Order: sequence, then C-alpha cells, then structure tokens
Amino acid sequence: MNVEIWSDVVCPWCYIGKRRFETALANLAAEGIELDINITFRPFQLDPSAPRNAPSPVIDGYAKKFGGVEKAHQIINHVTSAARDSGIDFHMENAIRANTLQSHRLLHLALLHHGASTQVALKQALLEAYFTDGKDIGSSEVLVACAERAGISPETTLEYLSSDEALEEVLGDFSLAGELGITAVPTFVFDGKWTVPGAQDVAVFENVLRRLATRTLTS
Repeated sequence: MNVEIWSDVVCPWCYIGKRRFETALANLAAEGIELDINITFRPFQLDPSAPRNAPSPVIDGYAKKFGGVEKAHQIINHVTSAARDSGIDFHMENAIRANTLQSHRLLHLALLHHGASTQVALKQALLEAYFTDGKDIGSSEVLVACAERAGISPETTLEYLSSDEALEEVLGDFSLAGELGITAVPTFVFDGKWTVPGAQDVAVFENVLRRLATRTLTS
C-alpha cells in the first residue's frame, strides 16, 4: 500500500497527524496486523509568502494572520496541548517563521536518491528542529544538520542546496496539490485513490487502515 502524505514542515497539525498515523500503525502491528506500507511525503506550503533569509518569530506571523497576539497564543496553546496528548513536545513560543521551499527540496532529494526511510527520518528531524528546538529551518546550517541526522552527508546537502536541482519538480508538486483539490494539510492519499484529510484521531486511522488492508487482501 502506498501512502502519500501531503504536508508542510511548519504545520502543527501535520506533525500531530504524522504521529497519530504512526501510532495507529503501531497499534495494528501489536494486534498482529502487519501492513506493507510505503510512506512518502509530498510538498505543500502553508506560507509561501514567508521571506527567505529573513527569519522572524512565529508568534508575530500568527498574530498578523489570525487577528492579534491573544488569538495567536490561543491557537498555539491549543495545538501544543494536542501535540502533548500525542507525545510531542512543542515549544512554538520559540519557533522561527521561515520559507519552507528549501526544506521541501531537501525532502525531494532524500526520497529520490536515498529512499523513503531516509525521507521519513529527514521529515522527523525537520519537524523537531522547528517545533521543539526553535531552529530556523530556512537556514542552510540547520538543513545540513537535519539531513546529517537522516544520513545525508553535509557535502551532498550543501552542493544540492546551492543548485537549482529539482526546483521545478517541487514547484510543480505545489501546483499539483491544487489540481488534486488539496487545499489543507495534512492530507493522506492511499494508493492514489482514497483520501483522508486532516490529523484524524488514532482510532480513525486504525479503522481506515483495517478497511484498506481488507480491501487489498480481497482484491
């Protein structure tokens, strides 16, 4: 089963949805239901207007977007609580607003040249850098460190980021998301046919996976 997860690395619900989906997989495995799943991440930008090389506090961006500092804090507190319930430690008070284009290019490199498992590891490193460590994931230094955690050499990462390799492909995927009707993330697409939008509860993901596993076995 192929699962494409359309998401952004600065999207709190994308991180929460990723963890809930992984928990559902682990729960089914504990029941003896082993699923042959290939997970890949596809790019989506929540904030394409975020400037490159001009980081600023996320709280400022949220305040501007959602109608003031008080509202921004309410939203951040809400997602932080949801993350905590899923075992994720958010520190969005330290988060740095950044353009995610380079992150998505790096995720493309990881998948294309190193495989799906490396892409998943890189995705996790980027999420932790942004949501927990307050790192500027728009900077080459942070991207190199995240890629190295996933097993990609600093030399490879720096050479890639200094080029325009795969830029058109990633920009094309941004457009493709719109063509597919994906307007919010995360969105989970199973075998290119069935779509589950949002960071669903673990039980919902379990039910979806059970149904799709049964469908796969009987088809």
